[in-house]
Order: sequence, then structure tokens, then C-alpha cells
Amino acid sequence: MDRRKLRSGTVVLGGMGVLAATLTACGSEPDRRCVDPVTQEILPNYECKDSSGSGTYYYGGSSHNNRVSGGSFNKSAVESGGFGSSHSSGG
Repeated sequence: MDRRKLRSGTVVLGGMGVLAATLTACGSEPDRRCVDPVTQEILPNYECKDSSGSGTYYYGGSSHNNRVSGGSFNKSAVESGGFGSSHSSGG
């Protein structure tokens, strides 16, 4: 009988871990892409990481045909996705 209790406790603890991971994955950070600020074309990430790069980070929104829309270059202007958000990005 002790063995049965151990299994159910393991299932509960495992389920809590999955729940915690799911909530963490929903996170408070909006999607971020490296984008050309003029053409709004998606660029490789190194174009934003290097100070001599031509890209700027674009937050939120969606992408279609390698261009972004519906987001902002201002991170604080974008509502972050959270639990229950319908935030998605296309490609």
C-alpha cells in the first residue's frame, strides 16, 4: 500500500513541475525579432547584437513574407503575453 501512495505523490509532484514549466514558458517577455527599421524586413540576430549592425529589435506582432507588422520597436509599448493570452506569430 505504501508503494501506491508513492506513485500518486510522484504524479502530483510531476504535474506541478509541468504546470510551473508551462507558466514560465508563457513568460512576460514579448516576442523579439531583429528587423530593418526602414523596410521592416527580418534580419539575422547578429545585425542587432553588434553595435555596427543595421537592425533594431522589434517586439510582438507577427511576421509574413519575412516582414513584421502589428508590433513595436518600443518594448514597453507592447503588451507582454501571459497566461491565457492569444499572442501568436506567423511565418
